[in-house]
Formats: sequence, C-alpha cells, structure tokens
Amino acid sequence: MDVYLLLIGDEILLGQVVDTNSAWLGQQLSLHGYRVVGKMAVPDARADILEALDLAARRARIVITTGGLGPTKDDITRGALAEYFNSELAFHQETYERIAAYFARIGKPLPESARMQATLPEKATLLPNKVGSAPGMWFERDGKVLVSLPGVPFEMQYLMTEEVLPRLRQHFPGKPLAHRTLRTAGEGESTIAKRLETFEETLPAHIRLAYLPSLGQVRLRLSGIWPHADVPPEADERLRAEVEAYADQLRALLPDLIFGVEDETLEQVVGRLLQERGLMFGSAESCTGGYVAHLITSVPGSSSYFSGSVIAYSNELKMKLLGVRDETLTHFGAVSEETVREMVAGALDALEVDVALSVSGIAGPAGGTPEKPIGTVWLAVGDRTRIVAQKHVFARDRIKNIQLSAIFGLNMVRKFLLNAL
Repeated sequence: MDVYLLLIGDEILLGQVVDTNSAWLGQQLSLHGYRVVGKMAVPDARADILEALDLAARRARIVITTGGLGPTKDDITRGALAEYFNSELAFHQETYERIAAYFARIGKPLPESARMQATLPEKATLLPNKVGSAPGMWFERDGKVLVSLPGVPFEMQYLMTEEVLPRLRQHFPGKPLAHRTLRTAGEGESTIAKRLETFEETLPAHIRLAYLPSLGQVRLRLSGIWPHADVPPEADERLRAEVEAYADQLRALLPDLIFGVEDETLEQVVGRLLQERGLMFGSAESCTGGYVAHLITSVPGSSSYFSGSVIAYSNELKMKLLGVRDETLTHFGAVSEETVREMVAGALDALEVDVALSVSGIAGPAGGTPEKPIGTVWLAVGDRTRIVAQKHVFARDRIKNIQLSAIFGLNMVRKFLLNAL
C-alpha cells in the first residue's frame, strides 16, 4: 500500500528544524508493509497545503501530514483540512478537557490558545494525544485515508505507534509480515556485506536483508512477507519462525559483531553483562570527556554496576588521579598504548571497580601529527589479571571521533566480558 508524506511548516523549508519525522515514518511504515512513494515539505500557507493535499491524494491511498497543529497563528493545518474535506470547524469539549489535563499534569497554566487547538474539523476522527496537547486526525474519502499528526517528534511517534498503525492494519489488511533486526558494532556496512554475500544469495524471494548503518554500528533487518495467495491461520507463526531461522544463521556468521536485537543499545547490553556477572565498571576518559559515562548512565539502574569515571583530560590529572607515570607520558605520549594501559590500572584502583575502560586520543580539529593524525585513539579495557589495548584512526570530525571512541570502547568492554577479546 502506497503512502505519501507531507511535512508542513516554514521552519522545515528554512532549515531551522531538521526533518527527522519523515525518516522515522519511512522506517516504521516499511516495517509494517507500506511503501512511501514520495514526500514534500509544504509552507504554512493555505493554498500550498491544499495543492499538496491534492497531489498526495493522486499519488497514494494513504496520506500522512505532520505539523501545523500547534496553538499559534501560523498553525493553519486544521483550517486547511476542514476546507479540503468540506467540513465545518467545531469546538470539541473532550479535546479541550484533555488539553487542560495535560497542562495541569506538567504544572503549567492553560493557555487561551487551547480553545483554538480544540476547534477541529467535524469530519475528523480524533486520535487522542496522551503525551501532548494537539490530537491527531483521521479522515476518509473515496477509499483513501488522510492522517494529520503533530510535528513534535515524540508526539507524532506516540500517535503513529498507538493509534495510526493499528488503524491502518485494520483498514488495509495485507499479507502477514515478520521482521527481525540484529545490531552490530565494530565493522562498516561494506565489510559486513562482503562477509554475507553467500548468505544473501540463499535468501528466498519473500525475505529481504536490509543494511541500516549508523555511526560505528550497522543494523541488519530481515523482513519477510507471506509468499502465497492463501493465508492460513498459522501463517504469521510460520513466517516468524522462518525469519528467525535466517536470523540464527546471521548470528552464526557474525558472532564477533552482533551484540543485540531490535532496539537494544550497546550500553544496555554492556550493563546487562556486568549485572549478570556481578561486576562493577568504571571509565578513565581523556578525549571523550565523560561521553562513555554518559552512555552508561543513560540506562536506568546503571548504579548497580557503574561506580563512576575519572575524566583526566590533562597529563597532570592522568598522573595525579590515575597514576600514569611521567616517563610514560614523556617517552610515548598521552595517546599511546602504554598510557591507556596505565590509565586502566589506575582506574581499577581509584574507582575500586572490577573492570575499567580507558580512552585517550586526538579528537581534533587540531593536535594531529604525521605519526598520530587527527582521529587517532587508543582504547584499553581490563581487570586485575589482564589488560587489552587497541588503536583506531577514525579520521572524522571532533564530535564523531568522540562518539566513535565511546562506541568502540563499549564494544571492547562487551567482548572482554564475553572472553572474545
């Protein structure tokens, strides 16, 4: 089933807001068997919105709009939709009370504009927004569906997940679908694809493998659609089992790279491994400036396995807080295997932990040399019996070098805990 996306708002066209909504919508719709055939950014102008609605309805049976439902005068999507569907705007008391309850819950006074947000097209089926003020709207005409959602990403995602996708599946029932996503770290998309060439050749036509790369990680998504015209009651279960069998093959082919499934993060997996082993962890960070600690502590319950971090950015603090020797820094430099090994040993004592990770590098944009170019990073992980060090040259910009250092560092911790390093 084809879908067209309309992103309404001057702020998108002016580059004041980065469009993340269409990327998220595209991913979710694809997972549920829908095909996005186009998208368009539309200014906050009635004529432009009406023209875009006409175009989108000609291209697809499902149209999804985001934005223009807020409480300010430039939020004109409600009025444009009312005109498009020949519908009167009417005050909706239940929506008004829901908005009032939302503002009471967050401890803010109810704005006068709440009445405007609760004045909606009569022909719309309203989708309750439990995480924000503006409701979503569902319209049907001539066998087609139009859905209007808020532009605020977390509100849009809530409504899409809780209200829209279940309704779409009921309205346009399709063949059974099954998905399984495996998450990898440590290698790029092209390297993984090379290792999986033979595997991909064995996949049947109704199961596809997609590569979804991000910084330092690649998600491998297996998607299956029921291949036959007849759909027996057990079709869903059979398809899921088939997709999972291929996922097991992927695990066997990439045991060194796969760390989790679906939305699991590397920091969650590391935390679970530490918790299962009853170990306390700490970090000694230089170029990452505490980013490793930030990732670890973003996981609820991390206090049960994370003691803390020593951010020793200067050589003086490396010596004072971590016991790195002056002669080590003099002879080998702060960005060296010798230094990160001593940082691990110092962190184990200073933080009184069982396992520690250290990182020291040249994040940039200055400070590189021919021997140690920008992006050179040394990482080490160890306990009181063993320390393992690795060198990487990420050669990215400052922020990406920092992020990659943390990702590769946490992956080292994961493999160390699994005795795979």
